[in-house]
Amino acid sequence: MTRQMALVGFLQAQNCTNLPGSWRHPESRDDSMSADYYQEIARILEAGKFHMAFFDDRLAMPDRYGNDHAHTVEYGIRCVKMDPIIVLTTMGMVTEKLGLASTCSTTYYEPFDVARRFATLDLMTGGRAGWNVVTSVNDGEALNMGRAQHLEHDLRYDRADEFMEVVLGHWDTWEDGAVIIDKKSGRFADPTKVKRLDHDGKFFKSRGPFTVPRSPQGHPVIIQAGASGRGQRFAGRWGEVIFTAARNLASARQGYEAIRNEAAKAGRDPDQMFLCNLTTPVCGATKAEAEDRMAEIQKLPLEIDALSLLAEGLNFDFGAKGIDEPLTTEELQGMQGMLGIRDGVLKTSGKPNPTTRDFIAFSGRGLVKDAIVGGPKEIADRLEEMFVGRGCDGFVIAASYVPGSYADFVRHIVPELQRRGLFHHDYTGKTLRENLGLARPAAGAWKTRPQVAAE
Repeated sequence: MTRQMALVGFLQAQNCTNLPGSWRHPESRDDSMSADYYQEIARILEAGKFHMAFFDDRLAMPDRYGNDHAHTVEYGIRCVKMDPIIVLTTMGMVTEKLGLASTCSTTYYEPFDVARRFATLDLMTGGRAGWNVVTSVNDGEALNMGRAQHLEHDLRYDRADEFMEVVLGHWDTWEDGAVIIDKKSGRFADPTKVKRLDHDGKFFKSRGPFTVPRSPQGHPVIIQAGASGRGQRFAGRWGEVIFTAARNLASARQGYEAIRNEAAKAGRDPDQMFLCNLTTPVCGATKAEAEDRMAEIQKLPLEIDALSLLAEGLNFDFGAKGIDEPLTTEELQGMQGMLGIRDGVLKTSGKPNPTTRDFIAFSGRGLVKDAIVGGPKEIADRLEEMFVGRGCDGFVIAASYVPGSYADFVRHIVPELQRRGLFHHDYTGKTLRENLGLARPAAGAWKTRPQVAAE
């Protein structure tokens, strides 16, 4: 079969998209706290044959800038953050094939709880669930969850490795065929096919038995987005769908090979994973129409958007420095959270000690800095170049306003991708794994892999 790309809709259960100023767009819906808002998005994505709707999440509103939340609330900078798993259930009610995935932190939840939530979502949607594994990013989240400060970067990933072992261990304790439901004999399930985990490790203890049987796809698809070296090793060991954020084909290919190599070192088949690159398309029926849309979008961001999201993402108060004052080496090394942002700014700016203004200029936080603007031909050309050039296996489509950005992409771009043979015309199955072409995992298969990548 000809290789075809995967498409993922990038969502947030909040008052804006990943572009914090999106709520200011005149065509954005104002009811982002209603079920109908997300159900309309779900219908649009399924009509466009998207493989998955995915929710990013944080456990705190951005409040690291100036160590205050006032600016976040006043300017609507992701100040509303609802539970995305509950939102996904409302989307599942109006769709049949669309994959439904959410972020959930390994730093602030218990493995049994996460395992049960996603296994339940998987059953309720007929095998369409995915879990984006994150380690969280900043002290605001720590303080909300009863901790004094956020854990150190590599320690979070060490803890997350064991977290994964516990979650997958619980998911594996119900064998296929365990459920009998024989009313005549009175037997509901075969106890020889339901084991207890009895995990006792460095970070976690969890006994079991687990309380949710296996779903039609075995267990939820594992999603990861680690950008640092340690994050890439984690993604290589566990991720089945990997989110990346390369800005050009050269850097995309470099990252693509790095993560696939990590997967191979972990004893996995690199072809059983999809790397999807974050992309913000601004589409229209023509290039001129798209350029008009982009002109409107460029009016939305404020400087405070970027400052707030940089402070949140790197767990560093950029408000404590003059905007043109170089950051010290110690300050740069002390940053935590999404270290790929810091490393990208250092590389792109070419400065060993960039300023806060450099971080705004080179990070793209709060902006639609690298949007692809055009009609069907221009956008399809760019996506085809990245996909055919093996920079990725698909794309995470970010919206500049909702729901119009998704509708524009489905109306104008999807048909052109299908015409070129780059994207499927219909879903091939009912589960997320079937539609991605991922094998249904056998219980316990992950235990047989070498553990090189996690060390």
